[in-house]
Amino acid sequence: MKSGPFDQYPTGLGFSYFYGFLAGETSQYNPRLYENTNPIEPPRKPEEGYHLTEDMADQAIKFIRANRALTPDRPFFIYFAPGGAHGPHHVHKEWADKYKGKFDMGWEKLRNITFEKQKAMGWIPNSTKLTPIDPTMVKWKEIPEEQRAFQLRLMEVYAGYLEHTDTQDGKVVEELERQGLFNNTLIIYVLGDNGASAEGIHGTIDELLAENALPSAYQQQMEVLNRDFGGLDALGSQHVDKMYHSSWAWALDTPFKSTKLVAAHFGGMRTPMVMSWPKVIKHDPTPRSQFHHVCDIAPTIYEAVGVQFPTRVEGAKQMPLDGVSMVYTWNNVSVKERKSAQYFEVMGSRGVYKDGWFASVFGPRIPWAEANETRMREWNPDTDVWELYDLTRDFSQAEDLAKEMPDQVAKMKQIFLMEATANKVLPIGAGLYTIYYHPEEGPHSPLTEWKLYEGLTRIAESNAPGFHSGQNSLATIDVEISANASGVLYCVGGTAGGFSVYMDNGYLYAEYMSTLLYRYIAKSTTPLQPGTRKIQVRLIFETTKGLGPPADLTLFVDGQQVGWVKVEKSIRLVFDASETFDVGMDLGSPVSLLYQNRTPFKFNGKINLLHVKYINGTSMHTWWCRLIRPTISLGQLLKLDRALLGPYVLPFFLVQSRRTSFIRL
Repeated sequence: MKSGPFDQYPTGLGFSYFYGFLAGETSQYNPRLYENTNPIEPPRKPEEGYHLTEDMADQAIKFIRANRALTPDRPFFIYFAPGGAHGPHHVHKEWADKYKGKFDMGWEKLRNITFEKQKAMGWIPNSTKLTPIDPTMVKWKEIPEEQRAFQLRLMEVYAGYLEHTDTQDGKVVEELERQGLFNNTLIIYVLGDNGASAEGIHGTIDELLAENALPSAYQQQMEVLNRDFGGLDALGSQHVDKMYHSSWAWALDTPFKSTKLVAAHFGGMRTPMVMSWPKVIKHDPTPRSQFHHVCDIAPTIYEAVGVQFPTRVEGAKQMPLDGVSMVYTWNNVSVKERKSAQYFEVMGSRGVYKDGWFASVFGPRIPWAEANETRMREWNPDTDVWELYDLTRDFSQAEDLAKEMPDQVAKMKQIFLMEATANKVLPIGAGLYTIYYHPEEGPHSPLTEWKLYEGLTRIAESNAPGFHSGQNSLATIDVEISANASGVLYCVGGTAGGFSVYMDNGYLYAEYMSTLLYRYIAKSTTPLQPGTRKIQVRLIFETTKGLGPPADLTLFVDGQQVGWVKVEKSIRLVFDASETFDVGMDLGSPVSLLYQNRTPFKFNGKINLLHVKYINGTSMHTWWCRLIRPTISLGQLLKLDRALLGPYVLPFFLVQSRRTSFIRL
C-alpha cells in the first residue's frame, strides 16, 4: 500500500530512480517489488521463468541503454544490490545440478581444499594458519549417512545460486563493454554484506525457524519436504526458503573463525572487494592488505569523481563523513595504511581495530546453535572475556594474545569505548532487546484497531494488524458471498510463514502457519450459505509470555461457532521479512498450500468491511480456572474430581493465583 512518508525510500535519499525490493529476504520468485515509491508486481510468474536477480540485471541494462540513448553526456551512478546470494536460496534446478557431487567430501575437507587454493592464488599470506573448527560446531562425521543427501543438496543449491548471481553481475559488466564504457567506469564489487550465515543451524527448509526460535528436526523437515513439495528437488524452488547447515558457513569463511553475526572474528565480517577502472587503475595481481571497511566506499567515490563532501544540504548541517578514501591504494600495493581505527558491533558481539591490532568479544549468542536461555539471561557485557590479535603477523586470528598482553587489551577496550560512543553504539547489546528479550516491542503499528477495505494490499507486516505470540485479536468481516464462494479474505506473510483467512467452494478457512513445519487450519463444518454474512475470526493466546505460546483460533459465522483449531506453536517475531498484508487476495508467495497454484486467489464475493481489533482474552485452558473462581479454596480444589476437571486445573490455578484474585485462599 502506498502510504508515506517516503523520505527514507531510495528516491528520498538521493537516487533519481529505484527498482527493486526494500525488505530483506525477499523471494527470488515472488519478490515484493517497488518502482520508486510504488509497489509493483513482478512482470512474469515463476512458472514463466521469472527470477528476481535476472530481472534486476535486465533493469540495470535498460537504465544504461536509456542513459546512452537520451543523455549520452551525463555520467551515471548505479547501486546494483541483488538479493543473491542472500537467503532464501532460490535458483532454478539446472544451476544447482551443476554442483552435484562437488561437496561430497564434507565441510572440513572443503575448508582444507579452499585454504590451499587461497594460498596458491596468493589471495592470503603464505604464513596464514588455518583455524580449527569450533568445539560447538557439528563435524561432518557426526552427520548420519541418511541425512547427508539433504545436507549436500542444500550446499549444491547455494553454489548454483552464487554462480547464477555472478552471471547476472557479469551481464551488467558486459553491457558496459558493449557500450564502450567499461574502461572509464569505476566498478566497486563487494561480494557480500557479511560472512557466510549460520542461521540455517542444522540445515533448514525454512530459515525463519531459527529467527522465531522454533524447534526443527531433520525427520520433521523431510516429512514436509516429501509430502508437500516432492522431495529434495524442491530445494531452491519457490516453495521453500532453505538455508544450508551452519558448518557449511564455517567452511565458506575459510581461513577465519566463526560466521555471520560474530563481530569478534573475521569469518563474520571479512568479505572480498574488487575495484576496477582500467583507465585509471593499473591492473596487478596483488591483493591489497590495507585495512578498510564498507564506510570507506563513499569517501573513495567522492575522491575519485572530484566531489567535495558537503557540510550542509538544503541548509541542514551534515554529520562528518565516516571512512577513509581507498584511492591511495590503487596504484601502490605497499603504501602505508591511512585508516587508524574501526569498530564493529552486532547484538553484543564486538571488536575494534587500531593500527594492526584487533581486540574483540564473542558475545552472548552462538549463531550456529539454538538459543541458550541461560547464556542469554545471565549475559553481562561488563564481564565479557576479550581476545587480542596482532593482524600484522596473524591474518586469520589464529593466536589469541590477550593473556600475554593485558595492557594492550586494556588500551584497545578504551579505544572501542571511544569509537562506540562517537558512533552511537551504546548500550552494548541493544540490538538484542526486541529480537530476543522483548519481541513484542519490535516494529509495529501504534494502532490497536483497523477498518480495512477490499483491495488494500502490500501493507508492511509491521504496519498491519499483528497475529504474533501473545497478541489477541478479533477480526469481523462484513461480506457478501455466493454459492461456492472462494478466495482470500485477508492474509499476511507468505510461503515461509503467514496467517490467511479464505474461502474455498463455500467453506471458510483460517490457516496459521508458523513456518513450513507448523501449519494449523480451522475449517467450517459446512459450506456458508449465500448472502450477506458476518464472519468473525478470534485468536486468543494462552499467555502473552514465553516463546511461541499456544492459541485458540476460532471461526464464527453470524454469531455461531463453525470451526476451531489449536495453534500449538505461534510466531514470536515475524511471519516473513518481506511479504505483506493484503485484503481480498494473497499477493506474493502464497500462505496456504490449498491455493498455491491459484494465486493471488482473489475473493469472488464482496468484502464491505474488514474490522480488526486487539482484545483482552484467555484461551480455553485458562477458562477452566475462571469457571471455578467464586469461592473455592485451595483445600476444596485439591478434593475436586480430577477426572472431571482434567490435568490442566492445578498448573493453571498456580499461574492465575499469582496474577489475579480469582481463587480465594
